[in-house]
Amino acid sequence: MSNRESLYISKEEIEKQMLFISEISNKWGSLKRRYFINTYGCQMNVHDSEKLQGMLSRMGYEPAESYMNADIIVFNTCCIREHAEAKVFGNVGALKDYKTTHPSTIICVCGCMMQQQDTASTLAKKFKHVDLVFGTHNLHKFPELLHKALEDNCQVVDIWNDDEGSIAEDVPVERKDGPLAWVNIMYGCNNYCSYCIVPYVRGRERSRDPKDIIKEVQGLSEHGYKEVTLLGQNINSYGLDSENMMPFAQLLKRVNDETDIERIRFMTSHPKDLSDELIDAMAKLDKVCKHIHLPVQAGSDAILNKMNRKYTTAHYIELAQKLRKAVPEIEITTDIIVGFPGETDEDFEMTKNFMKKVMFNGAYTFKYSPRKGTVAEKMTDQIPEQVKKQRLHELNDVMTEIVYDFLKSYIGTDQSVLVESFNSGVLMGKTSTARSVFFEGPQDLVGSIVNVKITGTRSFSLRGELIN
Repeated sequence: MSNRESLYISKEEIEKQMLFISEISNKWGSLKRRYFINTYGCQMNVHDSEKLQGMLSRMGYEPAESYMNADIIVFNTCCIREHAEAKVFGNVGALKDYKTTHPSTIICVCGCMMQQQDTASTLAKKFKHVDLVFGTHNLHKFPELLHKALEDNCQVVDIWNDDEGSIAEDVPVERKDGPLAWVNIMYGCNNYCSYCIVPYVRGRERSRDPKDIIKEVQGLSEHGYKEVTLLGQNINSYGLDSENMMPFAQLLKRVNDETDIERIRFMTSHPKDLSDELIDAMAKLDKVCKHIHLPVQAGSDAILNKMNRKYTTAHYIELAQKLRKAVPEIEITTDIIVGFPGETDEDFEMTKNFMKKVMFNGAYTFKYSPRKGTVAEKMTDQIPEQVKKQRLHELNDVMTEIVYDFLKSYIGTDQSVLVESFNSGVLMGKTSTARSVFFEGPQDLVGSIVNVKITGTRSFSLRGELIN
């Protein structure tokens, strides 16, 4: 068996899980049972929840509006920030009395947080009312684990400590009705940024076969989806885990040319792996949207070095210039962490000035949060919480000013907008640059790509009028 083949969960294993799905459906599916999934964290987790929904739907379960009328409650957890972990423990603990009065309800906790060292065992011991605990690597085994919890009436804990990780194809997926869909093209991360827990809970980088990705995207198009977002923890390194795989720019071209999908997005990109070939592909491929999320994390080279980001601010600026030269209308958004260990007032001023120099079109900003098991957690020069709060406030003020000024450039332009939702006569959709636009129109336009004249701004979004 080749190294690539050994990455894949066998077809026999997937077929085995489908048998458990059938058994659960035959025994409990006709009872009109419901499920409720509470998802925390990134788009990867959202897509994992879509897989859980797909398996539960095959079992005959229907979605519930809240946990209070659900027979199965699932917490799909995130461990990127401390706040998310505290929220999970609080919400799981709050169900103790509910479980007492509803003993047949199955409570499950899964996801990244459960892959952290000792977290799953701690949760299982602390919360005896939790029925099932599993992680990210064995999500495909959910039917078998749920079957055991239902049949044996005992707590089931199953965590795979798999540093390499695996790929499971043909797991059922239940997505929301269009027009947008997430598609994983790779899993895991090899970068080991000093603040980040992801490589420890998601495993090493492993790329899906291009033919499986193209087949999935084409299938989504045939089912009425208009836009896909290709997902990877570090999507620019797609294909680098094997000599026989194509690079991401080439995959992007194949998805563009070989499927009928109308729009293609991707995230998240790492600056150290953003190639000239990818920039060229963004400029030339007609379906690829004019937006890139390119996390910089800090505007100080000293802090970037401590973060183990493997690029400099000068290299990032060069990338931004190349992107804007090749794709003049592009929007570049980013992530920035304030209060990283050792960040001085001078380092923080560099970050604010860097934000102004690059003129980001948007930013997700965060206070540094120590993650157990990471290099940064052990650093001695931690920043006081109050200082982190003040820096975050200052950074957001800078970003708000930049974005407000930038949005004015849209006024008077005509934009192609994919309509995503309708609420009380108002449609919301996004431009190719991922900017939200609100305008009046009929509900039957949801899922359509329409032309909109931009008439004004609205916080970080735009207002417009439908062009008939």
